[in-house]
Amino acid sequence: MKTLQTLLILAIITTTAMAQNTLPPNTIDVTGEGIVRVVPDEVTINIRVENTGENTKTLKEQNDATISEVLKFLKKMDIADKDVRTEYMNLNKNYDHNSKTYTFAANQSLSVKLRDLKKYEAVMKGLIDTGINRIDGVSFSSSKEESLKSEARKKAVENAKMKAQEYVSVLNQTVGKAVSISEFNNAGGPQPMYKMAMMDSSSGGGGQTIALGEMEIKTTVNVSFLLN
Repeated sequence: MKTLQTLLILAIITTTAMAQNTLPPNTIDVTGEGIVRVVPDEVTINIRVENTGENTKTLKEQNDATISEVLKFLKKMDIADKDVRTEYMNLNKNYDHNSKTYTFAANQSLSVKLRDLKKYEAVMKGLIDTGINRIDGVSFSSSKEESLKSEARKKAVENAKMKAQEYVSVLNQTVGKAVSISEFNNAGGPQPMYKMAMMDSSSGGGGQTIALGEMEIKTTVNVSFLLN
């Protein structure tokens, strides 16, 4: 009987010790934000040629002629082939209920990346002169974007550690090693945010038609630290 009691006591002590050993360590979870600001030095221009009519062959010929002029002009401006890309081509059939006739709309879109912003004014004027009839927008970027993303990540982790230290200092504890780090951005890592003026596409003079402002590259991380 005493042997059985002794075995039961040992089993309870062992179970308790194992439970204590499997308790999760004391940690603190904080979020950190890293922001890097830079003046953009590149711009991507999205242009489109659109023609409407009843003859699809004629529409294609009209679009092809304009696109050919665009490509010739861009070569003249020393824009590299890798920086000019066809985004899409489509042909839509439309029905006019008043005239009870069908018409077609043919579209072709190109994106043009300028790595020298000094060419912006001349390129925009030249593109319009080639016969394009749509400018779908411009977007600015930085040639140093990858290194800036890395810097933003580092700043985010530093910010998280600073927050953790502020919290635990009140408790007379210290921050230990990081046990996990996760980034909140879903797909593309740190995301650029742009602050810029709108382009004055109607300007026909030689004055400045854009204001670059600056762009932000921002990331947010969650870090779990051990508590000492």
